[in-house]
Amino acid sequence: MYTDTDRCVRAVQSKDARFDGWFFTAVRTTGIYCRPSCPAVPPKVENMTFLPSAAACQQAGFRACKRCRPDTSPGSPEWNARADAVARAMRLIQDGVVDREGVPGLAVRLGYSTRQVERQLNAELGAGPLALARAQRAQTARLLIETSELPMGDIAFAAGFSSIRTFNETVREVFALAPGELRLRAGKTSRHVPRVPGTISLRLPYRAPLNPDNLFGHLAATGVPGVEEWRAGAYRRTLRLPYGTGVVALSPQPDHIGCQLALTDLRDLTIAISRCRWMLDLDADPEAVDEQLRADPLLAPLVDKAPGRRVPRTVDAAEFAVRAVLGQQVSTAAARTHAARLVAAYGEPVADPDPEGGLTHLFPSPQALAALDPESLALPASRRTTLTTLVGALADGSLPLGIDSDWETARARLNALPGFGPWTTEVIAMRALGDPDAFLPSDLGVRRAAKELGLPSTPAALTARAAGWRPWRAYAVQYLWATDAHPINHLPV
Repeated sequence: MYTDTDRCVRAVQSKDARFDGWFFTAVRTTGIYCRPSCPAVPPKVENMTFLPSAAACQQAGFRACKRCRPDTSPGSPEWNARADAVARAMRLIQDGVVDREGVPGLAVRLGYSTRQVERQLNAELGAGPLALARAQRAQTARLLIETSELPMGDIAFAAGFSSIRTFNETVREVFALAPGELRLRAGKTSRHVPRVPGTISLRLPYRAPLNPDNLFGHLAATGVPGVEEWRAGAYRRTLRLPYGTGVVALSPQPDHIGCQLALTDLRDLTIAISRCRWMLDLDADPEAVDEQLRADPLLAPLVDKAPGRRVPRTVDAAEFAVRAVLGQQVSTAAARTHAARLVAAYGEPVADPDPEGGLTHLFPSPQALAALDPESLALPASRRTTLTTLVGALADGSLPLGIDSDWETARARLNALPGFGPWTTEVIAMRALGDPDAFLPSDLGVRRAAKELGLPSTPAALTARAAGWRPWRAYAVQYLWATDAHPINHLPV
């Protein structure tokens, strides 16, 4: 995108917010960089240069605009729509892998040398993994400075900086303000989500439109008691994080998602935000998705009726894989019951920061579930075998599932497990791995909707028709599911 100068200039001159996060405008005469929708008067064309990431802008010596705050724009939708090494690297960097494991750890996860990773990221993003991680640390620091009353020393280490000196230097360099000046300025001009004692409150931006009905409806209707709940207009759940545990409350608002986080270790803040954004699919490009799906005249009315549907994902791929097996050929209520029993028996207890909340446990880890007695499961024998085999593969590392998974490799490994058919594999690819083209032609709800719309209703014929929906078939599934009156399609009252 950033190499198409004419298109970038048009986006900047029209202040088109759809391109926020796709590229950044660096202004040579002022030394600042902006998002395309910056409300300031657009600079002269000859003074603009376009860069692919905030890290590239910072590395080139540009400072973040104080007016449009480009560091807070949604992430590029490319990283969640692709499965190549660069996209997988970006998802891992957003999940804090470089801060925890360094560039060598990132390279090992990707299966490349550190030199190859550096070269590929620099070629596409204009910055290497260290610079990209540094830009993310700066953004986290700004969030904490502006939305909390934590001491600056605590913020420095919570954001991932190795020293207070590095924290101060980075904030000054990126934002042209000292940390204290940022906090003072935010107190005068920023609007925040109302604070709850013991939590960090912030806003998660997204590209409009966003239809919250199926997104929050699905998460709430399938929520596991003790791990998830819908209360007071928010979806709440427990989080297992690298340094500790957390509880998050996410509420849909007209122009953002309200987010309240309670963490046992503040170093998990960046990772928690990244995983919540991933779960809610907030970096999607709904304009591109809906435009493609509208090309099918039978899908177009569904898209026009409620545009901006997202794919509800998960904060833990292994957790979702277990829940997908529990949900094979049973109702939503039955799947929740089976999952709740596992949580009560093997989940790790946590304290809900809200005295009126009902969150009690983390979902059991694969290592904890590896100790379960198959005979204790109220499941058919074949599904017990499927579950215990899956849990064993997850626990011993022979089935790695996560945001960095190669989608086709993961599918092949899942299909090799007993009891795994196309539906289970594809629903995991869609909601746990984030493949935007995952498709469920054999799903009963999809087939029923297809028949009502006049689309082919047999799996083979529907798959052939859906070729025109690629690479967004997972979003087409959301629109097809939405024709049903099932609770997953409606915001809870």
